[in-house]
Amino acid sequence: MKAGYKGYQAYAYLDAGEDYPQIAWAAWDWAGRRLLELPPDEEEGLRDILQRRPYISLHDHPTLFPEEISVLRATFDAMRSGRQFCAYDALAQSGLDCVFDNLMDGVNIISSPGGWKWIDVLHDLGMRLCDIAHQDFLVQCKGVQDIWDAKKQGKIAWVPVIEGAAPIENEVDRIDVLYGLGVRQLGITYSESNALGNGLKEEGDGGLTHFGRACVARMNKVGMLIDVSHCGPKTAYDAVMASQKPIIASHIGARSVWDIKRLASDELLQAIARKGGVIGVEAAPHTTMSRTHNTHNLDSVMEHFEYIKNLVGIDHVAFGVDTLYGDHVGLHHAFAAHLSMKQTKGGHTAAYTEVPFVWGLENPTEASLNIPRWLVAHGYGEEEIAKVIGGNALRVLGEVWA
Repeated sequence: MKAGYKGYQAYAYLDAGEDYPQIAWAAWDWAGRRLLELPPDEEEGLRDILQRRPYISLHDHPTLFPEEISVLRATFDAMRSGRQFCAYDALAQSGLDCVFDNLMDGVNIISSPGGWKWIDVLHDLGMRLCDIAHQDFLVQCKGVQDIWDAKKQGKIAWVPVIEGAAPIENEVDRIDVLYGLGVRQLGITYSESNALGNGLKEEGDGGLTHFGRACVARMNKVGMLIDVSHCGPKTAYDAVMASQKPIIASHIGARSVWDIKRLASDELLQAIARKGGVIGVEAAPHTTMSRTHNTHNLDSVMEHFEYIKNLVGIDHVAFGVDTLYGDHVGLHHAFAAHLSMKQTKGGHTAAYTEVPFVWGLENPTEASLNIPRWLVAHGYGEEEIAKVIGGNALRVLGEVWA
């Protein structure tokens, strides 16, 4: 348990059922707890590394999701309520020192069934900022020093993120507005196309638009980190080339390991690295699978990690596991259309059996504990571990946020 956590629960300053609708949220460890075991000496060595080296997740959703997630009405009503509950107690049991929180993103349907509306994004962000203001365990992160300070105090630096730029519509100044509210990372597109470029669900990709180039330039100027995880391949490549600063793919995998549209080509991964950027390896259900394992678990995800590491070098790999606290597979089923599940999973992969959860990586807490254990068990040394769990991300943040 992190020393800085004093037991705060989300929206504890309000009264459930009076100030907001009572919703039955799933237990954060609903699927059980799985820890990759290490010999005592390796466990002690890892504990020492994590005490000194910062651990950053470049992409997560550290909030609770409904207990009855398979009941569409209940799930949709929970999202429409516009008040997500951060799992503070679960985060306090994680190894993280900094979490990039992507808020409601593709399930933000507060006022519109299509989602992604500017007013809803501001509502979502404002609600979370209000809750953050009433506690002192998560520290809103606006610069690199905040990450170091949070770690020293046994707290977690919290970075609000907007996963796709559709809400800015045709207003480049909205980038400044988001930055002013503390948002420090913005995706060029989600899976759907927008005014900046094409999303990866599209059959064709015309690349970054003139407006998209203006937005890239503005993000460079204000110090907003650019993410291309959900972009079409040409749009992503164009964004990498257009940016004067390093960019990231915060949550992705290698298409050479598992051939689906959601994952990246070697060409894109190499382009990101050549420009000094970082690739965060993800673990959302049924993404970073592999032909070797033909399932989705810790080993298949780490196969993507090792492939990307060997392709671009260890200085350009990190983790953005894209997990949450609740039934992630059930959420994908409930919001299949909103999250473009069918279109983004297209490719030439072999048939596979769906998993109920990703073993060892089901939520941010479990992922943060098992990834470094896997690295230790597979012979990675302290400097290598330090780079991929946080050091590489810190280097990029130092260049972009400065």
